[in-house]
Amino acid sequence: MEKVPPFSTSIIAGGAAGLTVDLSLFPLDTIKTRLQSQQGFWKSGGFKNVYRGIVPAAAGSVPCASLFFCTYNTCKNNLGCLVGKDFKPIVHLLSASAGEVVACSVRVPVEIVKQRLQATATKKSAAQLTIKLWQDEGILGFYRGLGSTILREVPFSCLQFPLWEILKTKWQERSGRPTAPWEGAVCGAIAGGFSAALTTPLDVAKTRIMLFTKSPDIPRLSSNKIPTVAETLGIIYRGEGIRGLFAGVTPRVTWITIGGVVFFGVYEYTVDALS
Repeated sequence: MEKVPPFSTSIIAGGAAGLTVDLSLFPLDTIKTRLQSQQGFWKSGGFKNVYRGIVPAAAGSVPCASLFFCTYNTCKNNLGCLVGKDFKPIVHLLSASAGEVVACSVRVPVEIVKQRLQATATKKSAAQLTIKLWQDEGILGFYRGLGSTILREVPFSCLQFPLWEILKTKWQERSGRPTAPWEGAVCGAIAGGFSAALTTPLDVAKTRIMLFTKSPDIPRLSSNKIPTVAETLGIIYRGEGIRGLFAGVTPRVTWITIGGVVFFGVYEYTVDALS
């Protein structure tokens, strides 16, 4: 049976990996968000203040990544006991999906605050923006875009994690030994970059929905009604074509490819150290 890290190791390794990649590559995330914004890159801030929003991102990265890997490894362990090795990709796919759904309980509120700081001209701090959001929309305001985030993260992880596991297995078969942490990091970078490119339209839709608000200092997507993912993709395609659907694809792929090396590298090294 496939070796799965203990629960406590998943918490520590996942949290370390999430915090490291979010802090080290935050400017690329800001550039990607501004490219995807309805008001355009330069009006969203261009290359200025690329670290706006880093406080909520840092606060949320550890619990998000820890929740994901705890769920992923727990599901992988339990499901792996029930099926043969021929069904491993399905086990990885289901485990990644479950991990993303659980992680989104923290990720979505963090993304809401972070992206509004990244892509708007508001002078409010993260704390002020959080209070304002609570006053205007209540708890539901923090889960704006929950559906679109899940629709982005689940397909992404369903591609990334099974591919990561397959690449590691193939590497191990060729070398005749367990993959080293740096080899797992390379596999993660390849899997992440490929998955990021294919799921960019869903990422664009998620960003537009999260930035939509009735407040005058935040760009609107269309009317006062929050659109669905399908409506958002249709609006973008009619107004901006294929190019609009893939806005920010270069920084997204670059961010997740480099991030894959950092994220999976830190994760693998931490698991290895704790073991």
